[in-house]
Amino acid sequence: MIKSKPIIEGRDLKKFYQMGEFQVRALDGTSIQVDEGEFVAIMGPSGSGKSTLMNVLGCLMSPTSGEYFLDGEDVSDLDKVELAQIRNRKLGFIFQSYNLLARTPALGNVILPLFYDREARLTAEEQQDKAIKILGEVGLADRIYHEPQELSGGQQQRVSIARALVNDPVLVLADEPTGNLDSKSGAEIMDLLVTLNKEGVTIVMVTHDPVIAKYTDRTIHLLDGKVAQVVKNGKEHK
Repeated sequence: MIKSKPIIEGRDLKKFYQMGEFQVRALDGTSIQVDEGEFVAIMGPSGSGKSTLMNVLGCLMSPTSGEYFLDGEDVSDLDKVELAQIRNRKLGFIFQSYNLLARTPALGNVILPLFYDREARLTAEEQQDKAIKILGEVGLADRIYHEPQELSGGQQQRVSIARALVNDPVLVLADEPTGNLDSKSGAEIMDLLVTLNKEGVTIVMVTHDPVIAKYTDRTIHLLDGKVAQVVKNGKEHK
């Protein structure tokens, strides 16, 4: 059996903030590994460090100390410009509130990361073809010219998922992807994420909902900036 390579390796990650005379230890020695092809949930109460951890994993901030390797590359000490380049090349983001551009069709929202990818060198026609293909894969082939206000919440989240996938990222980070959806739409989005994961997409998801977490392979529980517990959810990768 061939062992999957680590996509995320976080070693003794710490992130401290100074608030007046008090030091807040948002991450206090967190170690985490996520292998290629995994689907992992991160849970924890308010103040547990899960948002800070996602910001570090998403290269939105650097840790105060510790090591973070993304797809084998040490990104622990990169500056803001270098982190932005890593985000655009290697990461896809799915947000609770979708973060779509208003008055911009689904197609335009999905093309946007390709427009900023200076290394891809796709022509405008190739960018459009790729975005249309991915919108079809998430079930929106007949909605590519619809603006966000013309789409349901579930459809908007599908646009967000397509946008996250268009640059072929090594990792997709999902922050409460069902948080703004009703239970039916939320289940449909989770079924889509499971399907994408079975096709090889590596996903790390923050959620407060234990029912949603059970769609994943395992759940990492944080408490006081540390990993308190890791629970296997019984899924099997093919």
